[in-house]
Parts: sequence; structure tokens; C-alpha cells
Amino acid sequence: MTERLDVAVLQRRLAEFAAARDWERYHTPKNLAAALSVEASELVEIFQWLTPEESARVMADPDRAPRVADEVADVLAYLLQFCEVLGIDVLAALAAKIERNERRFPVPAPDAAQDSASGPSADGP
Repeated sequence: MTERLDVAVLQRRLAEFAAARDWERYHTPKNLAAALSVEASELVEIFQWLTPEESARVMADPDRAPRVADEVADVLAYLLQFCEVLGIDVLAALAAKIERNERRFPVPAPDAAQDSASGPSADGP
């Protein structure tokens, strides 16, 4: 494949794939959000009973690594299709979110580092 991989190219390929199969009618925001959730759950399932140490080494496992990569691809495919249908620029949305989080969670002063040791709140990044 010589085509440059970027978000727009991937979104176009996904749209062409769906159009060739007459699947566009099923690609509503509701259906795509549900499919995204299902695929994310399939990714979680791979890690469900792993220890933290096992999960950190999952890509070294020849049985699990391809499954992880496939589920990541499925999640990304549905996310890109969801954004395309709703007209969301996924990279601009991510950049804006990072900027909001940088303002919301500023780097702590050196002596305040102890206070933030517990990490972000449940509604954090």
C-alpha cells in the first residue's frame, strides 16, 4: 500500500467499504456509538483477568498481541466513522481536550507533588 495513512484517508476508506456493501443506512450515530462500546468491551475482555504485570507485557504474548491490535483497530474504525457521521474533526477535538485538561490539571508545584500522588479524579483525563 502506497497511500499515506492519515485520518481523512482512513475515514474515506471506511466510508467506501461501507458504501460498497450498502451499509451506510446502519451507520447512524446511535448504532456507531453502540458498536464502539461493544468493540471497546472486547478490548477490555482481553485484559479482564490479567495481572497488572501481565497486562504490561500483553504485546509480547503471541496469542494475545494480534487480538489486542485487532480490537484497537475495531475501536478506532468505529470512532472514525462516528466522527465522520457527526462532522467531528477527531484530531481537533483531541487537541482541544488536551488543552482543556492542561488548564484543568496544571503541573503541580514541586512541594505539591505529594498531594497529587493519588492521581486524577474519576472525571479526569
